[in-house]
Amino acid sequence: MTTFPVIASTLSAKQLGDFVKDRYGLDDKYNCTLFRTGINHTYFLSNTETKYVLRVYSHNWRSKAEIIEELSLLKSLKDNNLSVSFPIEDKDGAFIQEINAPEGIRYVVLFSFAQGEKIRFMDIETCFRIGSLMANIHNCTGNKNINRVSYNKKSLIERPYENLKQFFSDKLPEMEFIREFGRNFQNLDFDHTKTGIIHMDIWYDNMAVTDKREITIFDFDFCGNGWQILDVGYFCKQLFFIESDIEQYELKVQSFLRGYQSSSSLSEKELRLIPKAGASIFIFYLGVQAQRFDWSNIFLTENYLKMFVGRIKAWMDYYAKKEVTGAK
Repeated sequence: MTTFPVIASTLSAKQLGDFVKDRYGLDDKYNCTLFRTGINHTYFLSNTETKYVLRVYSHNWRSKAEIIEELSLLKSLKDNNLSVSFPIEDKDGAFIQEINAPEGIRYVVLFSFAQGEKIRFMDIETCFRIGSLMANIHNCTGNKNINRVSYNKKSLIERPYENLKQFFSDKLPEMEFIREFGRNFQNLDFDHTKTGIIHMDIWYDNMAVTDKREITIFDFDFCGNGWQILDVGYFCKQLFFIESDIEQYELKVQSFLRGYQSSSSLSEKELRLIPKAGASIFIFYLGVQAQRFDWSNIFLTENYLKMFVGRIKAWMDYYAKKEVTGAK
């Protein structure tokens, strides 16, 4: 019988738990369970009192150097008393473990567990606090660089479009929309806006909220360099599709923006860029889905493309109408 190589595997939770307990000097009362698979795989390691998060990076997804940069950022944010999930060092002082999986080397990092729940439908006060926390993170990372990807027209629009062309005809209306969006997207549009290290994926699925509205942000896997308004626009766009009631959306997005501006300023130019910023990140993530199609992204069909691009169009149309009517 021929043994075939694999492109992705799911590690045994039991063996992974035994490995990590040994590396971190944890007792046998800790139990390791698989939480979910995805771009990276997430496991929980817990006993009756303490809980940790294990991230197993997919093979050839992030280099060790990139992960080191991500973890250095998290340690810096923690040192500045910002509420983020942070990496835990093992008994030898190392933060990154290496596992020889069937497909090759996979990196493993143990993180602190973010207390609270993921809340899809957030109240107005929570939106305010999220805005304030995002701004404080931006204050800490502003005008700094990290040895990772820089987000600009090429990485946000052009590369994703090329990834999508592997699966879809460029004559499809949705592909034409992305191409036209790219033509109208210029790096110069973001001149004189604040830059720094950005998260790129701040939304309800990557934060935990306690009953006291204490918020912890996690999953900095896509962190890189770019315009800070990208984080702002992305959160607003996610909120737009979570809140089907437009009046509620406006109340919550304005509360989020007030929260942000309670800790950092947003210029009129940056506020006008929110629609373009949010749409560009959605195109970026559509490209990521195409890039990682080999992880069984069975939903990446023409119907899915129509739905996804339809959402981007709805977002852009909403703000275009607001601009025409002069609505705040």
